[in-house]
Amino acid sequence: MKIKHISLTLAASLSIAVLSGCGIYKKYNPEDIQNDLVKEYAQALQQQEDSGAFGNLAWQQVFTDPVLVDLINRALVNNKDLRNAKLNVDIAHAQLKGAKLSYLPSVAFAPNGAGASYAGNDFSWTYQLPLSVNWEIDVFGKILNSKRGAQVAEQQTKAYEQAVRSQIIAGVAQCYYSIAALESQLKLSRETAQLWNESVTVMKNLKEAGRLREDAVVQSLAQYYSIEASITDIELSLHEANNTLSLLLNVMPQRWEISPEATLNVPVMKRTAIPMAELAARPDVRASEMALAVAYYTTASARAAFYPSLNITANGGFTNLLGSFVKNPGDWFIQLAGSLTAPLFSRGQNIARLEASKAQQQQALNNFEYTLMSAAADVSDAMTVYEKSIEKQQWLTLQVDNLVKSVEITNELLLFDGSTTYLEVLTAQKNLLAAQTAQITTNLTAARSVINLYQNLGGGR
Repeated sequence: MKIKHISLTLAASLSIAVLSGCGIYKKYNPEDIQNDLVKEYAQALQQQEDSGAFGNLAWQQVFTDPVLVDLINRALVNNKDLRNAKLNVDIAHAQLKGAKLSYLPSVAFAPNGAGASYAGNDFSWTYQLPLSVNWEIDVFGKILNSKRGAQVAEQQTKAYEQAVRSQIIAGVAQCYYSIAALESQLKLSRETAQLWNESVTVMKNLKEAGRLREDAVVQSLAQYYSIEASITDIELSLHEANNTLSLLLNVMPQRWEISPEATLNVPVMKRTAIPMAELAARPDVRASEMALAVAYYTTASARAAFYPSLNITANGGFTNLLGSFVKNPGDWFIQLAGSLTAPLFSRGQNIARLEASKAQQQQALNNFEYTLMSAAADVSDAMTVYEKSIEKQQWLTLQVDNLVKSVEITNELLLFDGSTTYLEVLTAQKNLLAAQTAQITTNLTAARSVINLYQNLGGGR
């Protein structure tokens, strides 16, 4: 009769759970979320991945410089952030394994013995060698939602690992081309300083010949000192960039031999037809979605807490204590019981826990929505910077070509017929240096925008 009563209670509770439609059994599906942006994301997940799209290219296809390839490989092996990210995946996998084992019964072996003597009689020894088995039947999805939450948590840590990997690849590439640009700028400044030093000598000779005044020599000398001073700033920036690269590779600070001529040969940047599909490939977007899934299953677990727990307990073993008398030798025993525990006095706590879970799920949804919008802005910014940098490079090339001619013409006019002033020579040379520096900076900006775009499209596999 007791078993029949438990069965009826269980059936009634199960019927209530099913009829209430509270979602304790339902799997997370982004298509079910009442949010237009998330629905668009869910539809994009159904699209077949375009392996030729820029963000889906292997990083070796984007960065082909052998020196850079070697540095990236070293960083992926040595970087501590990536090591910790991989350890987080191991932790999540272990937690998932533990959640899956919750379906199995727990087994305990607890032998015990005791002795007693009354009125001077001999000791009477009793003992038990019991084996206890307890098994919770997951009728209302408590263990199920815990397991599903652990599964998406593992997926989230894998996405974070990929995000860290992508960040490291992009970071090494950014440092590499920054150092190359600084080396190029340092080379240009030193060559310019040498030319100005020679120019100062020429100015002094012209002044002694009575063709120039003292102020021309002083201005020329001041400009030479200014260039030498700027070299110290470049050397400081170069030192810092080398240290940053050393940290990415997890080695002691050192100077890296990188050619000032190093340039990024940009592959064909094929884009997918559906912009949201590009965002869906980003690991940080996937991680944010998995955070929403974790919150969803946490809410489902909070709902499941309102329903009873069904436990089956079995005890068996060998003992010499049978009822109220001691029997030697002992004998085998077995006990079997089932219990259905309903949360009667913790309803208030369960309600509070459910309300908190719902609020956290809404927070996760808000964060996911913002992550999607932020990712779209990142891609748009990187693409625009790249396009404008290419356009600017073309104008700067024309400017530098004409300024080189301007310097040559003004120098000739000053040295041979004196039809121009030293101020015009000084201005032409300063403008040329500024344009050449801008050209180096723009080339670096273009390279950085390509790296950013690759990372923002989920690249780095």
